[in-house]
Amino acid sequence: MVEIIGVSYSYDRRRPILTGINMVVPRGKVVAIMGISGSGKTTLLRLIGGVMKPTTGSVIVDGQRTNELDRDGLYRMRRRMGMLFQFGALFTDLSVYDNVAFQMREHTDLPETMIHDLVMMKLDSVGLRGAHHLMPSELSGGMARRVALARSTALDPSLILYDEPFTGLDPISLGVTRNLVRKLNDALGSTSIVVTHDVQEALDVVDYVYYLSGGKMVAHGTPEQMRASTDPLVRQFVWGEADGPVAYQYPGRDFREELALV
Repeated sequence: MVEIIGVSYSYDRRRPILTGINMVVPRGKVVAIMGISGSGKTTLLRLIGGVMKPTTGSVIVDGQRTNELDRDGLYRMRRRMGMLFQFGALFTDLSVYDNVAFQMREHTDLPETMIHDLVMMKLDSVGLRGAHHLMPSELSGGMARRVALARSTALDPSLILYDEPFTGLDPISLGVTRNLVRKLNDALGSTSIVVTHDVQEALDVVDYVYYLSGGKMVAHGTPEQMRASTDPLVRQFVWGEADGPVAYQYPGRDFREELALV
């Protein structure tokens, strides 16, 4: 479904964000892109969505090179994509119902009676059919994330992109959202790419993991392989160890020298 070949991206020559990235995302799978904050995860997601073009290399989505598509071609490609933004990004002035109906009204000529049935089906799939009349300001964080998930699947996309879907959720909402990612992917026959640094939650539902560090792909494998990895960087990240390749102490002079100066 997605193939990334030798992709590098930089804002200018002195600020490389991604370097030499290679990835393959098979159809029907749930694949995670992991790494600490600032490792380039969201940038990679934007390249897949065609929001940005790689400095070098190619991003191929469903057989199309995104960097070669014009504006109309990008819009056609994105109609087959769903996107769950970080923190949901619901339209605050639209009701839950209208948030989910938005894409159907924008991109189809379906009658309102059919849109009504489809919206209710999408909301029912995330357990919020009874909340269709509420406004985003009336929702809890977990409910808002589920509405955003229903909206991202409104047009039955072949590819769903998730940007930090678990951030800021309580344990119950996190568990519900995590299970929905897997359930909806399998029910729709979609392919999902999940950008996250919530390790254990993601490893429970994904099929494969790519691990980024410093803009480079340093490891990849199944969840079992990642948990069993002896690579110090991967191990520190997966198990949340305080010290390791990512140092606990910010670089500075020896502490004894600092005390001697007082």
